[in-house]
Amino acid sequence: MFFDPLYFVFALPPLLLALWAQFKVKGTYNKWSEVRNMYGLSGAETVQRLMYSNGIPGVKIEPIGGELSDHYDPSDKTVRLSEGVYAVPSVAAMAIAAHELGHAQQDQVGYTMMRVRAALVMPVNIGSNLAPWIFMAGMFLSMPALAWLGVIAFATAVAFHLVTLPVEFDASARALKMLQGTGLVSSQDYDGAKAVLSAAAWTYVAGALQSLAILLYFVFRASGLSNRDE
Repeated sequence: MFFDPLYFVFALPPLLLALWAQFKVKGTYNKWSEVRNMYGLSGAETVQRLMYSNGIPGVKIEPIGGELSDHYDPSDKTVRLSEGVYAVPSVAAMAIAAHELGHAQQDQVGYTMMRVRAALVMPVNIGSNLAPWIFMAGMFLSMPALAWLGVIAFATAVAFHLVTLPVEFDASARALKMLQGTGLVSSQDYDGAKAVLSAAAWTYVAGALQSLAILLYFVFRASGLSNRDE
């Protein structure tokens, strides 16, 4: 697979999009990390204010190392914020913190797509790791059934990426709605928060397209193998 020129025909365009998305996220995050939000609220303080104003009880807030490593853990109802978000009173920190609380709100109301994504975690962990090896074994041994098994296994990873898109878009929409509804943002803050979350959305789009491109490559090669064996 790694030495097949056709693989790069499928994989290169979404890879370039992913690199652009990372560049855009980094640039947008750096820009708005330098802008203090209207009330000087850190990411942790933003979560606390929004929890109280929007009736989202029982969510813990913890710092975590790294940059842009922020996430919500539904297993213990915890929003974990990176070093540049937890104690920093920037527009970017406010936007990211609100986004993670958006996931907590999804969890609270039982947002369907979030539940679907959670159900896919285990199959994806197994399928995405084994699928390329199963597929390559099927191709090497000229066994179409084994190659197609690899295709099916990898399809779980694609499904996970596709389900992730509405989950992340909805969390950002909830974040902006909470920020605006509670009056924590000026017009400039709102525009900055929207820019940060919109840039981050492109990374999820790029990830979904990358996995879909690899799946299409697998399907194309497996189809060719099946046709040769007829």
